[in-house]
Amino acid sequence: MTNKNLQLATFGGGCFWCTEAVFQEVKGIEKVVSGYSGGHAPGHPTYREICSGLTGHAEVIQVTFDANMISYQDILVVFMTTHDPTTLNRQGADKGTQYRSVIYYHNKKQKEIAELVLKEMGPYYDNQVVTEISPLDVFYEAEDYHQNYYRNNQEQGYCSFVITPKLTKLRKLHADKLK
Repeated sequence: MTNKNLQLATFGGGCFWCTEAVFQEVKGIEKVVSGYSGGHAPGHPTYREICSGLTGHAEVIQVTFDANMISYQDILVVFMTTHDPTTLNRQGADKGTQYRSVIYYHNKKQKEIAELVLKEMGPYYDNQVVTEISPLDVFYEAEDYHQNYYRNNQEQGYCSFVITPKLTKLRKLHADKLK
């Protein structure tokens, strides 16, 4: 039996339903929670408030990962290759600051790794990477109906047309990192 080295990573790549579904399939990820971060409104924001675009929060996920099985750097590479980090405040048809590409670091080492990954991956994109790197202030867990959304709603149109292709891309690009 191996000892686990559990750590947290928090980031947003558009709709949290998409990023949650992607990371639930990655080896070494123990837990994925959809939520909100990076805003300026007081108190625990609601989905409705987030969608207004007025709170400044982004839809994010917070993953608990076993650093003995997957590195923070590998997590960020999966993140960067399963969403479009070159579109400011949008992913596909989802528009607004709540859908921004963002990495919230938990410590100085994560910040350094995030900066390195963005620098190394930048040349692979036709357009400039606009992913924000910011310190994590507060993570607010989203409402229960947002958790495990893809697993619970695969028959819905959004899941079929938006999330399933992201999972196909994940499986193609990162087959060696899947559960």
